[in-house]
Amino acid sequence: MNHWIIAPVILPALLAPFIVLVMRHDLRLQRIFSTGGTVALLAISMVLLYTAAHNPPQVYFLGDWPAPFGIVLMLDRLSAMMVALTALLALAVQLYAIGSNWDARGNHFHALFQFQLMGLCGAFLTGDAFNLFVFFEVLLIASYGLMIHGGGAARLKAGVQYVAYNLVGSTLFLFALATIYSVTGTLNMADLAVKVAELPPGDAALVRTGAVLLLLVFAIKGALVPLQFWLPATYSFAPGPVAALFAVMTKVGAYATIRVFTLIFPPTTAATGTLFADLLLPAALITLVIGSVGVVGATGLARQVTFAVIGSMGTLFIAISQFTVPALAAGLYYLIHSTLTGAVLFLIADLVLKRRGTDNLNELRPPMAQHGLLAALFFAGAIAMAGMPPLSGFIGKLLIMDATRGADIVLIWSTILVTSLALVIGFSRSGSAVFWKSHATTAKKLRAAPKPEPLAFVIVFALLTGLALLTILAGPVMDWLTATSAELFDRTAYIHAVFPPAKE
Repeated sequence: MNHWIIAPVILPALLAPFIVLVMRHDLRLQRIFSTGGTVALLAISMVLLYTAAHNPPQVYFLGDWPAPFGIVLMLDRLSAMMVALTALLALAVQLYAIGSNWDARGNHFHALFQFQLMGLCGAFLTGDAFNLFVFFEVLLIASYGLMIHGGGAARLKAGVQYVAYNLVGSTLFLFALATIYSVTGTLNMADLAVKVAELPPGDAALVRTGAVLLLLVFAIKGALVPLQFWLPATYSFAPGPVAALFAVMTKVGAYATIRVFTLIFPPTTAATGTLFADLLLPAALITLVIGSVGVVGATGLARQVTFAVIGSMGTLFIAISQFTVPALAAGLYYLIHSTLTGAVLFLIADLVLKRRGTDNLNELRPPMAQHGLLAALFFAGAIAMAGMPPLSGFIGKLLIMDATRGADIVLIWSTILVTSLALVIGFSRSGSAVFWKSHATTAKKLRAAPKPEPLAFVIVFALLTGLALLTILAGPVMDWLTATSAELFDRTAYIHAVFPPAKE
């Protein structure tokens, strides 16, 4: 048994209470220990990524209890990739929060940050459906605390709405798990994959009901229409670095959809067939349209980025809905791209807000400190999000379009192309309002410059460099992701890792 598999969950789970109990009044120590823990998490995730790339799926039995009676963690290429992406983004966001002094606005930022990492890594590594629910709840609690970090009535109101909406999702999740357990007698994912495939026709309807409820839950987490209403207020009112970390949180919904509906309810399963692919595609297309319309009509920069994130989830779910190896590989490439791009734009929006004094795009202000530098960064981030060449967004959308050539080619391609144009228009409008009109139509009197934030700018440049590397290395990355996608559709290796076949 590879004991390193549990480390991404245990490390932040131990570090968070240690920070609260020992150093809650010493910000410097909090920064040192929390950053050191995140660096260690990144190093461990790289080791796990290498291990997953060179080995079949591996299982970790907590307490050495055999499945399906005990809790299991599973490491395969997809879970290792998601943990590594989370650790990489977490380190960047944490350094930005330190460099911009965001973490000094409350006593428990770093403890909540570590709890958030625990929930994210646990959700990606768990091999048990009930523990997926548990880690979802850890995410909910930690993300609520992070969201209201720094206070403010508007932020508190948005946080309450966020919790209330996600509690509805949690209730649906419990109903779904209860329904599935009543039929199969298990919630271990590998065991479910075997038992659902062998269900008699009389039990298929009940399992299908539970699966649809699961899809609704994952749609809430992934901001998929018609369950995306919680996201605009949540992300636009959250502190900049917190919203940047949340860029990976919506991907938990996408990850759970991929995991559950390739392993337990694939299109080849008699109990469900192509039901979920048929449900996902129209919802994904409408999500993409709503996101692009929101980008064009948004009156605030953070809110515009939020709608762009919603649109990117629509694009991602278009790829997932195809349930083919090429489409899923393209979707995973776009998942990495959209996570980094969303984080970059949220951090840029935070830098602009500090210097401009307002998030309102319709309010003209004098030029900002570092006006030209911020304009260049925003231009690069907007190009990436809109899917324009030469950055990775263009490659990601092109790969998805190439992988979706089929009966719905006209609908999918036209939606992606038209919404990409809408994103170009929307970001051009906001860039003009923030960076051009302020210079051309107002007195050239700079606002009082905030304290120097070199580390914050370095982090934004680093994330943009990551997007450039994702573009340059698109070939090798796609080869790796294609192998990852193929592993997901080969359920035998995953099942045999949990339940080794009897030796003859």
